[in-house]
Amino acid sequence: MCCVEFLNVDTPRFNVLGVGVHAVNLETATRNLISASREGKSGYVCCCDAHSIIQARHHPQHRRTLNHALMATPDGMPLVWTGRRSGFLDVGRTYGPDLMEAMCAETADTELTHYFYGGRDETAEKLVEQLQQRFPNLRVAGHETPPWYNDVAKLPTEGIKQTAADFVWIGLSTPKQEAFMQHFHQQDSPKCITLGVGAAFDFLSGQVQQAPKRWQRAGFEWLWRLGQEPRRLTKRYVVTVPSFAIRLLAQRMGWAKFPLD
Repeated sequence: MCCVEFLNVDTPRFNVLGVGVHAVNLETATRNLISASREGKSGYVCCCDAHSIIQARHHPQHRRTLNHALMATPDGMPLVWTGRRSGFLDVGRTYGPDLMEAMCAETADTELTHYFYGGRDETAEKLVEQLQQRFPNLRVAGHETPPWYNDVAKLPTEGIKQTAADFVWIGLSTPKQEAFMQHFHQQDSPKCITLGVGAAFDFLSGQVQQAPKRWQRAGFEWLWRLGQEPRRLTKRYVVTVPSFAIRLLAQRMGWAKFPLD
């Protein structure tokens, strides 16, 4: 099992189908992660949405990976609503692309550095170009598009380790990016914080259009994305959305128990 330093023993979590999601919002997550980096803490951050939670139900190892994250954020609105119903009224959506933007904005005039790992051909390069245009003083240690391997143990990490960046952004999609981050911290014990943000690379590089904010707030971003990429996402969402909704209702009504592990 990967051992990481927990962000803050006082940061509460709420249970979403057996996954402990931290009760944070974009502001508190950004502030806590910057503080954690300056305190020398390391570990990985998982942005949890319905797809990731359902993957965790089907794959216990993925569930354990999420539950041992330095931070597991409520990436999707259904998780935000669950957190608020659990009594955490300050919980807010901490969406991968928004988290990347917020972290870059807050660290642009500081000593903290960033590395970008993932995406399709040239995506990481275009992402860096876009971010540096928006945040001219952002310190970028490097970027890399790794070769395609199903086995995360084969993915190269030398570039990450050589740059010694403070924040390493991972865009490999779920659950691959979470498995990679856990393996990386378990095997190499790097003094950095890795953040799995998946499609943020495509969105913030300008290669894929994001859903309008009103769609995101209403919890219908999945429907927008399905319309944008039906061939790739139909199978995921046709299965994920009903499965997640049914299980969440069962948990809320007390018909099923999903213990944290």
